[in-house]
Amino acid sequence: MVLLRRVIGDALRARRQGQHRTLREVSSAANVSLGYLSEIERGQKEPSSELLAAICDALGARLSELLREVSDTVALAEQMPDVLVPVPDEPVEPTRVAPAALRKAANRGVRQVASDGSVAVQVRQDGPLKATLRSTRVRPTERDVVCAA
Repeated sequence: MVLLRRVIGDALRARRQGQHRTLREVSSAANVSLGYLSEIERGQKEPSSELLAAICDALGARLSELLREVSDTVALAEQMPDVLVPVPDEPVEPTRVAPAALRKAANRGVRQVASDGSVAVQVRQDGPLKATLRSTRVRPTERDVVCAA
């Protein structure tokens, strides 16, 4: 099960940080409290459609773009086997792994990384019932699928 509020929060945070803006700037522009925006970005609160539209407007993004990004992330995560099942500590055989990418993922505690060519999803198992999904847009030339233990 993928928590939609966490994926939405990650997407909003990525957009805000990509613009080098602070929580204070965006919360002020969206007319939402800084603490509540922080909880939304961390996936602790699920924003209403009106609030999500206001935050997107404050970020200069279209709601449809954000929802498309979230949808792509969720779709890719659903295709990954055993996303929310505890991952064994034994090494998994990597497939088509660039050595630098594997070291980088392993150093961050990432268990699985997958890409469909336009969106990459990293899954970090935080606990038996909690996983963190991080999505990023990838360049069209990068089409690697990485599985790391």
